[in-house]
Amino acid sequence: MITIKSRREFDRMQVAGACVSEILRTVREAAIPGASLTELDDLARKVLENRNCTPSFLGYHGFPAVLCLSVNDVVVHGIPDDYQLREGDILAVDAGAIFEGFHGDAAFTMGIGEISADATRLIDVTNEAMWAAVRITQPGTRLGDIGSTIEKIGLDAGYGVVRDYVGHGIGRQMHEEPQVPNYGTPGKGMKLRTGMAICIEPQFTVGAEDTTVDDDGWTVRTADGSLAAHWEHTVALTKDGTMVFTAGEEALSVDLVDRSSNE
Repeated sequence: MITIKSRREFDRMQVAGACVSEILRTVREAAIPGASLTELDDLARKVLENRNCTPSFLGYHGFPAVLCLSVNDVVVHGIPDDYQLREGDILAVDAGAIFEGFHGDAAFTMGIGEISADATRLIDVTNEAMWAAVRITQPGTRLGDIGSTIEKIGLDAGYGVVRDYVGHGIGRQMHEEPQVPNYGTPGKGMKLRTGMAICIEPQFTVGAEDTTVDDDGWTVRTADGSLAAHWEHTVALTKDGTMVFTAGEEALSVDLVDRSSNE
């Protein structure tokens, strides 16, 4: 069901989003060669506790961790384990937080130490696609406009655009309607309106778009073993304009996106 949020509900989502932003910043600083994925997950737990928030992911359909940590060919939903990060890896970090019943959700992809030029370009282009979609998100924007914006950037760069996993509405539930695909036709699909909140989250691969799921039922990999990148923000259409709740302590107005760090 599509939900329309009040100002008070958006205020709670903003608190949850600020918590997510701090988690991502903390993990980025700690994700160096030799750090284990479980150590990063533990850091996220501490941030949640300090901010009086609870994790969106832990226990969700049985998911066993606070973070989704996806290394190299893992697209999304990687389960933190004792794997120690290595020079040249790329790591996608996806975090969710709940404050007084309302969710925030965001992700980024980073290199560990020195990474290849191809990996750097993949990360940067996927980030670019997310922000391009964020910039056009406002009342009246159609879902096809968002999807086509992301898809064009990915395809023009020669990347696979993952179709099996998409963005989503967010509010009292982490995953609400509508689905927000990373592909589509301009001018088609549902129109967004004030009071809605969505997660925009492109996933690009160096190879083909096809994915497989490990025996754990969660870990999604590229079928051809190629590198993948994932970026995400929670974007709210408030009465005061479109805001990115997971961009920092203060929600970032989309009008200011081009002047932000875009991270």
